[in-house]
This record gives sequence, C-alpha cells and structure tokens, in this order.
Amino acid sequence: MHIAIIGAAGMVGRKLAEKLVADGRLGDQQITRFSLLDVIPADAPAGFTGQVDSHAADLSDPAVSKALVDARPDVIFHLAAIVSGEAEADFDKGYRINLDGTRYLFDAIRLASADGYKPRVIFTSSIATFGAPLPDRISDDFHTTPLTSYGTQKAIGELLLSDYSRRGFFDGLAIRLPTVCIRPGKPNLAASGFFSSILREPLVGKEAVLPVTDGVRHWHVSPRSAVGFLIHGATLDLDKVGPRRALSMPGVSATVGEQIEALRRVAGDAAVALIKRVPDEGIQRMVGNWAPGFNAERATALGFKAEQTFDEIIRVHIEDELGGTLSAWQ
Repeated sequence: MHIAIIGAAGMVGRKLAEKLVADGRLGDQQITRFSLLDVIPADAPAGFTGQVDSHAADLSDPAVSKALVDARPDVIFHLAAIVSGEAEADFDKGYRINLDGTRYLFDAIRLASADGYKPRVIFTSSIATFGAPLPDRISDDFHTTPLTSYGTQKAIGELLLSDYSRRGFFDGLAIRLPTVCIRPGKPNLAASGFFSSILREPLVGKEAVLPVTDGVRHWHVSPRSAVGFLIHGATLDLDKVGPRRALSMPGVSATVGEQIEALRRVAGDAAVALIKRVPDEGIQRMVGNWAPGFNAERATALGFKAEQTFDEIIRVHIEDELGGTLSAWQ
C-alpha cells in the first residue's frame, strides 16, 4: 500500500507516520511506500524499510498536487494548513494554502479519476467550522457558521470533499479535530496554543503564560487520539457514514480552570504555580466564540475513541513525550 501524507513535517503528520510504521499495515494491507509532502523536508519514519519519497513543496502550486497524484497513492492524508491565528492575520495566505491548495489537490484527483483512480482521502477539518452562539454540547446536525477565516476555509473544504465523494472522484472523509492538547515541542501560531503551553511548560519546570480567564471552556483531544482518528477513518467502511462526510470527533470538554486542576492532581502545586496570568483581550474574545463541547454521537457509533478526562490527556503526554515520568525539577 502506498500512503501519502500532506503536512508530514508537522506534529500530527510525524506521529501518524510513526504509528503507521509501528503497525506495519493499514487495515489488512502492508505499507510499502510513503510519499511525504510539506513546505520543509519531512524525515523518513524510523524503521521503515520500504520506499520513501519526501518532497519540500507548497500545495498552493497546482503542479505539486499533480505530481503527488501522478504517483497514485492509495490513501492520502491531507493535514496541511495555515493555523488559525496565522490564517486570521494573513488573509491571502490563509485562503491560498487552506482553500486553494485543497481545491488543487481534489481537482488533481478528479482529473486522474478518468483513468479509474479512486483513493481514500482523509481531510483534517476543525471544530472552528462552528461559531457562536453555541450550545454547551453541539449536536451532529448543528449548522456550521464559522466566525474566523480559518474556520471558513475548513468548512469550504468539507463541502468540496463531500461533493467530490458524491461524484465518485474519490472516497473522502473530513475529520473535525478537537484542539490537540498537549502539543509537544515549541508553541506555534495557533490561537489555541496556550491550551497546551499552560500544561506542557509547567510539566518540565518552565513558566507558561495564560491569556484568558479560567472559565473558558473548550473541546480537547490528545495527539495519540488524533492519530487514532485518522487511521480509523482511513480503514472505515464509508458506506456507513453516508453522504454527510464530515464528522465531529469525540473529546474532553474542560474549562481552563479544570485543566489547571487536572495539572495539580497529576503534577502538584509546584507545576500550577508556574502559570502566569497575562490577560489578552484579543485572544479572550476569539476563544469566547469557540466550541465548548460536542455530542459526537455519529463518530462514537462508528468506532472513533478518545480520552474521557483531562487527567488522561496529561498522562498521555507524560507517557509519549516525557519518558513516562515527571522531570526531577519537582
């Protein structure tokens, strides 16, 4: 099986490749080749003995999608995007990458479908496709009314994917990822980055800045579960999904205050004391319009699984990124 990962140098892309190599298979098929695409070169996943083609390229160039599709991957994971804060700050760049790049990919597959090519396409969408006013738990039939450019771009991508799937050009599924927390590494330009940093930095004895109030509630999932969503979506019988090809994923609804108390239970008062409150009205206003939680009944019925508590999310980070133990600074 030939697997393509667009956005392969990103955190989720790297973890997805690592998990696929560890499994050795996707569904009942052995993985023999990877095509890895990002704006910077993506490293070949450790331990993989098959063919790896890694390309540094910009998806907003139509020739890039054509070259990728010409290689005829069986499954395409489309993870590449300009994140929320950057898409809001740079209108042109956000639409060029998040919308035009997606459309060029889908059209390249459409043109190749004339020769019988029909891959599985997994598109990472976002809960940013929903905008206020919102209920505490958003149902599967709630309307998408994004209030950011990023959310709008993702919502358009969902519609394109459903239509191209309906027309038989490919077999697609859009997975609306919750905010992935705790993200390892350094902070990125996502407006949601503080959700991770107020936990990630204190766990290793570093100070973190909290720009919003403790009452802000949001929907979260660990990187481990996010990768699990993608793999499950790639092997799922999509006839069971039906024509509505965008699914809201399960996760954990928690306020910032509840996150902090979970940190206290797992790592103690010393870790919590490293959180520095520096209010930012712009970020507070933005996150105040974000989704607080979902029912995710369709996804759950289809076998998608996530953590049940924020304590679990923190422990997953400790297991996957910190060697299973807290650092000696405590």
